[in-house]
Amino acid sequence: MSEPGRWALVLGASSGFGAATALELARAGHHILGVHLDRKATQPQADELARFIREQGREAHLFNVNAADDDKRREVLDRAAAILAERGGGRIAVLFHSLAFGTLKNAVGPDCLTRSQLEMTLDVMANSLLFWTQDLVSRDLFARGAHVLAMTSAGSSVVWKGYGAVSAAKAALEAHVRQLAVELAPREIAVNAIRAGVADTPAARKIPAFDELQALCKKRNPRGRLTTPLDVARWVAAMARPETCWMTGNVLGVDGGEHVAG
Repeated sequence: MSEPGRWALVLGASSGFGAATALELARAGHHILGVHLDRKATQPQADELARFIREQGREAHLFNVNAADDDKRREVLDRAAAILAERGGGRIAVLFHSLAFGTLKNAVGPDCLTRSQLEMTLDVMANSLLFWTQDLVSRDLFARGAHVLAMTSAGSSVVWKGYGAVSAAKAALEAHVRQLAVELAPREIAVNAIRAGVADTPAARKIPAFDELQALCKKRNPRGRLTTPLDVARWVAAMARPETCWMTGNVLGVDGGEHVAG
């Protein structure tokens, strides 16, 4: 029988920050519900993650669907609610949002951003946080002392080449975090954004001139290296406890001092 209340829902679970965090949360005692979007070529990495989680003695239920699709979200949560009920009425202790799918184009000029590309980027990388949280609340699936954690970046407030749509999405994501933090405080649910340092992930490699960006950040970071998904995952696993839910409504730097080093 699984332990009630020790479940995590990870959006963007199959690679990068999501995969690392799912595994670390499993090591810390959470069973994992994961949402990812993979084609046949990349599905094996999701299968491998599930195997790693189960090797920790935890359950792994991964759903290969578009997390920004309303119907698919409801289907996943219907199944999640059934799984939790079967396991004795457990609740979601951690919602980790790490959806990194958007358009990387300039705002003006040839082949610039279109309305549909901008709206898609905002919907996937920002607004989906709100809709998943709404549905978890309405279904009473959150545990008291739960944590909602969403991955933002320094790009929410600075300009990188081709990053405009994602920058707008990250800024919107941080606004959702603030609003949700206040509205969910009476339920004892903490909501924070994580501003990781620049990391070499599949999503980051798609940023134009990423090689230049990572070289700059390595030089700037006081630790002399990039952030890794494991850096963030270990921090999440260490702090995502009911005792720390008084900390809410923040953008929390997990970057080895990169941001403040300028």
